Amino acid sequence: MLVSPICLGTMTFGTPVAEADAIKLTHSAIDLGINFVDTANVYEGYTRYIGSPGGVAEEIVGKALRDRRDKVILATKVCAPVGPGPQDRGLSSVHILRELERSLKRLQTDVIDLYIIHWPDKHVPLEVTLTAIDTAYRQGKIRYFGASNHSAWQLCEMLWLSDRQHLARVVSSQIPFSLLRRELQNDLPFCQQHGIGVTPYQSLQGGLLTGKYRRGQPPPSDSRAAEKPDWIWKQDDQLFDRLESIATLAVEAGLPMSQYSLAWTLAQPAMSSLIVGVKNLAQIEDAIAAADVVIPSEHFSKLDEISAPPWKQPDPIWGS
Repeated sequence: MLVSPICLGTMTFGTPVAEADAIKLTHSAIDLGINFVDTANVYEGYTRYIGSPGGVAEEIVGKALRDRRDKVILATKVCAPVGPGPQDRGLSSVHILRELERSLKRLQTDVIDLYIIHWPDKHVPLEVTLTAIDTAYRQGKIRYFGASNHSAWQLCEMLWLSDRQHLARVVSSQIPFSLLRRELQNDLPFCQQHGIGVTPYQSLQGGLLTGKYRRGQPPPSDSRAAEKPDWIWKQDDQLFDRLESIATLAVEAGLPMSQYSLAWTLAQPAMSSLIVGVKNLAQIEDAIAAADVVIPSEHFSKLDEISAPPWKQPDPIWGS
């Protein structure tokens, strides 16, 4: 699959990005050259809670791509809870194949280009999961499959089992990764060595790496920190020390902090496409521009000093 350097993320489709606006943004992204759209069966914006049925973002994406399906690589995911029942979550064959059918219907398509295992499931043997994925692949309902929130050792286990059992092979890894989240930095060479494309999310860390947040000032009224504060990191002095150091280097390079941060991430090994969530056209244009940015070579060592792994805060959404 050949994907654009920037992928349109849809986690906020529904709330705060209403359906009509989300459809317009999707069309604009495609018109500007983005050919990769990422969603999930549980995405529905800020109203999401663990176990809610989800499906909102997929339905919006399905409407947006109704006449443009051939222009994009479409990715969605499975694993997270969609109800209270024992088969309403996880990576069992029942849940995977049932949710796949629901996703196909909501997305108004007969095939998903990239079907992603959203989270590891310690309660289901990996062979069961990969066999279900392989069934969907052989039925022609998915073209490729990827993994999200998996470490390199887990990807290695998938590759080994796929080779041993002649099952579909994992081709992508979606991980949280940015200048502020580098704990999986050492996994990147493994992905590069084995041809696994990395498609990171949180590349702007919920807007923290855009420069919109300032020490000692309230967050902008339309920011994530104002609208959904439990979905963003705690803004303490340790965080602002790093943000201000990064901002200084961005100014030195003559770049907006957002483009500077995205360009750094794109320059890391095995990067295929950065998943970026947007609220408006300007944010799409800004992200696309980052794909052509070159960071001064001497900045990489400075950035390592500022944000070297394993420093990070606990994830505000998932707690890890």
